[in-house]
Amino acid sequence: MTVSVHNPDQYMASLRQIIAQGRKRIGLLVGAGAPAGIFCPPGSDKPLIPAVAGLTDMVMEALKADYGKPLDAVRVELETPNIETILSRVRSLASVIGKTKVHDLDGEGYKKLSEAICKQIGTIVDKPLHDGPSPYTEFVTWISGTGREHPVEIFTTNYDLLFEQALERTRVPFFDGFSGASEPFFDPSTVASNDLPARWTRLWKLHGSLGWAANAQGEVVRTGQANATHLVFPEHLKYDQTQKAPYAALFDRLRAFLMTPDTLLIATGFSFADAHISARIDECLAANPSASVFAFQFKPLEQEFHARDIAGRRANMSLYSPDKAMINGIAAPWMPGDMPTRDWGAIRATYWGIDEKSGAAQFQLGRFDRLARFFASSRAAQHFPSAAPAVDVAVAVAPTPPDVAAALPATAPVDGAA
Repeated sequence: MTVSVHNPDQYMASLRQIIAQGRKRIGLLVGAGAPAGIFCPPGSDKPLIPAVAGLTDMVMEALKADYGKPLDAVRVELETPNIETILSRVRSLASVIGKTKVHDLDGEGYKKLSEAICKQIGTIVDKPLHDGPSPYTEFVTWISGTGREHPVEIFTTNYDLLFEQALERTRVPFFDGFSGASEPFFDPSTVASNDLPARWTRLWKLHGSLGWAANAQGEVVRTGQANATHLVFPEHLKYDQTQKAPYAALFDRLRAFLMTPDTLLIATGFSFADAHISARIDECLAANPSASVFAFQFKPLEQEFHARDIAGRRANMSLYSPDKAMINGIAAPWMPGDMPTRDWGAIRATYWGIDEKSGAAQFQLGRFDRLARFFASSRAAQHFPSAAPAVDVAVAVAPTPPDVAAALPATAPVDGAA
């Protein structure tokens, strides 16, 4: 029988060529797994900002003294008790029980509990970017490292200010939808037109950000402070909230990006569990076959069921996991092949290596820090054998033209016995 495998060298050579140049329209989709993969201080095992499980424990501990009993009761009632489902239940109780008490709190009490949870979430994610190199500064180095025909657009569901800090430290201009100095206001017309210079990075905070607040007129403004009063917190009202300004304009921007011909969206730290975002991506990939999504996932392929669901039916979404890939709708294990050049070993080491826990060789760009380093080093000089004929470097690295990356062969067939 014929067994299918995916050769990581083939796909990473092509991707490296694309991101080293400034011609392709490229966007980043950055989820909660990105800051959770950064450890602070460097070398420790403490994430800079925890993922959902860690965030849940920290919020519960902080509120135990004032709200321990109702939180414990709510937690016991939930099948999957994490900060998302807990906040969802708390806000539901706040909206329906009125003056009736449930677990010693009435509707007003649960409203205050909801506000306390939100305040704690804001406190936990309000972390400064440490001095020196980091995955965020490495992505910014890649962004600013070449002249571009199109701006890099960063779409993120995270509330933190890590990208803002990294961009400001390296003096890279960016636009986040707000204009002004005293009380910056959201300007949807500029977001929609996208007519600023290409050297200005676009930073779109899809779920809101620290420092956003409502003014006296109920309009969202940027305060310049790290307060957490106007976020789309992870709970059941998220979809409804994203239909309001400024979120509607930001989601329209995501759609406009994906509907533009020949675009590439790189997803990192994003589980695709946000149904309102995944549905938008799915719809756009169906409507615009020339757009591509490359999703770099942290978990084994079988555990990435949300991303796998889309990649299984959209050939223009490629899913890269540590053990396997799903490309052109075909899931298969990784199998490195012959190196494209004699010096490719150093380049291969940026995306392929031995897992410290399992001891198995695996694809490693599902880690945010490894992906950032891969991007930052994409323009590094390569040395070719002196006997090789004089050819264009990009051709020697990846014979496939960059504009057809989405149409790369899905598999490398290997003949073997069943």
